[in-house]
Amino acid sequence: MIIKNIVNKKIWEQSGYLAPEYESGIKMDANENPFVLEEPLKKKLFSEMRKVSLNRYPEAGALKLRERFAKYFGVKKDMIMLGNGSDELIQLLCMTLKGKIGGVMVPVPTFSMYKIIAINTGNRILEIPLDENFDLDVKAMTGKMKSNYPALIFLSYPNSPTGNLFSRSRIEALIKKTPGIVVIDEAYAAFSNASLMPLLKKYDNLVFLKTLSKAGMAAIRLGFLIGNKNLIAELDKVRLPYNINWLSQVAASFYLDNQREFSAQIAKIIKNREELYLQMKKIDGITLYPSRANFIFFSCAFDSYRIYDKLASAGVIVKNLDSRLTRNCIRVTVGNRRENAVFLSALKSAIS
Repeated sequence: MIIKNIVNKKIWEQSGYLAPEYESGIKMDANENPFVLEEPLKKKLFSEMRKVSLNRYPEAGALKLRERFAKYFGVKKDMIMLGNGSDELIQLLCMTLKGKIGGVMVPVPTFSMYKIIAINTGNRILEIPLDENFDLDVKAMTGKMKSNYPALIFLSYPNSPTGNLFSRSRIEALIKKTPGIVVIDEAYAAFSNASLMPLLKKYDNLVFLKTLSKAGMAAIRLGFLIGNKNLIAELDKVRLPYNINWLSQVAASFYLDNQREFSAQIAKIIKNREELYLQMKKIDGITLYPSRANFIFFSCAFDSYRIYDKLASAGVIVKNLDSRLTRNCIRVTVGNRRENAVFLSALKSAIS
């Protein structure tokens, strides 16, 4: 059997999402929270997990957790769905919204999984470059909207990997003109002190994605989709019945019960981001871009692969984003103070 002959051509031609693993080094490439839970809280969490009957299926649809997070986000319980990370929810949207209007539009550069999932679910994909300020090129995007295109527009707010907030007026212009749904992914909203959630009361064709991954709970893979209750009802038909395991449900409830701890960590990350940014501004040979996320995006005056390799040799792992649109660009996750200091020292050495 020749696998190539039976695999979807679009899947065969792509490389997929590559998440490299490293045995050692400081991980500053995946936009994770650098802080761990204090031992008393960790013991409290594990104590709750011991109560789980591993021989039983989890609650289908995680209804109790759904209700709790609906209150947390300030919406009704029929307006929210939980997913195995935001990735599953992106996949559900791409699988479900393939009616008379079809296709997926994304600005680029942005989170790569939008394109990968769109292709893997058999959707047409249209990529529109951001403008010179990394903002939405509304004229180009609306100009490409034909009568049946697109069903979905994905917008990362703040945008990954650039770290900036798109103009609200431009976002609203897209919401008004698209024939489909605009999905605003607020994975990094906690670090920006900005959210467009109030727009839900104004537009029916608007959906939000949220996650606990960046707030310190990446291991439990929990994401949230918030939007029109009628759309949620249709997506619920496609969602697998036990998509949120019991341990993740317990950990998510623990997150709500201990909000003060996680909020304090986010405040530290924001402070560390500002300090790191100021220190990086002093380094010749790089260009920094303002960030409202938990990472900093910058370009190098020379080969970013060389810089990446030198940083890796020094035990610091960052994200090399060199491409046609992001030439010689790198993204570094904001770490704790020790990690940031090691990164700064390694970066200075790599550039000199």
